[in-house]
Amino acid sequence: MIGILITPLVRAVALKLSFVDLPTNRKIHSNPIPLMGGVAIYASVMVSMLIYDGLTPRTWSVMFGGTALLIIGLIDDWHKASGKDFSIGFRLIGYIAVSAVPPCFGIAISGITNPIGGGMLLFPDWLAWLATMLWTFALMNMVNFIDGVDGLAAGIVTVSSLTLLIIALIKGQSGPALMGAIVAGASLSFLCYNFYPALIFMGDAGAVFLGYAVAVLAVDGAFKSATFISMLVPVLAVGVPVFDTMLVFTRRLLSHHSLLKADKMHTHHRLLAKGFTQVQTVSLLYVTGIVLSMLSILIVLLYA
Repeated sequence: MIGILITPLVRAVALKLSFVDLPTNRKIHSNPIPLMGGVAIYASVMVSMLIYDGLTPRTWSVMFGGTALLIIGLIDDWHKASGKDFSIGFRLIGYIAVSAVPPCFGIAISGITNPIGGGMLLFPDWLAWLATMLWTFALMNMVNFIDGVDGLAAGIVTVSSLTLLIIALIKGQSGPALMGAIVAGASLSFLCYNFYPALIFMGDAGAVFLGYAVAVLAVDGAFKSATFISMLVPVLAVGVPVFDTMLVFTRRLLSHHSLLKADKMHTHHRLLAKGFTQVQTVSLLYVTGIVLSMLSILIVLLYA
């Protein structure tokens, strides 16, 4: 309800400030679209977590890390609205720093269950921090990568969050289940305004924030007490951005392109190029995400 109520207000402010996404040769929209949706998503998640979850490690992680990402993203989005480029080095430094926030509050990939002798194989602190930072950093960027078609990122995050909610309920984890519901609610409310034809975009501020929130959710839930095979669970739960990134990097390597340079090799770009409409493209990727999520839930039921 927070998202449904404040997104139109954020859109009005963005239009007033000319904070809009300008069409370019890489963009598929032909008119400027308001670009402050990340503010609405952030507010929906943050307010809900403070109300329902209180000052838990999850809330502190989202508050510190998410606020930093929102600020960095808005600066980046403002540069885009002004037709300028924002320093990729500054963004990378910020993203790396934020990826270290969850371990600071005890949310880390601490180990896996021993597949042979039972018990837990605990990671040393440095490995737990490294694994958590790599996962968080990767997922922030992966969700941002797929935010190229109306409703795609918001819809995929909705599916992923609901999947992690179900997994948390199966494992009896009330805190991660609550966070999954909150992130899914915020994403779904934004999707009401972001599905084709989009009235507002989430921008880097929203996409990177959602990627971070899902990363924290997965570490605090699905990765806890994971067996060797169920380490696949969070990967499959967010399978669309993960596998899309893997495919894009493979294509770039094979074509001798830079791994970091933006192009039109993402799955949604290729589907559009083959004649799919935006709605057909998004729908196909939604179904793909749901199938991968069902596989992750099945693994939990069989092996967790």
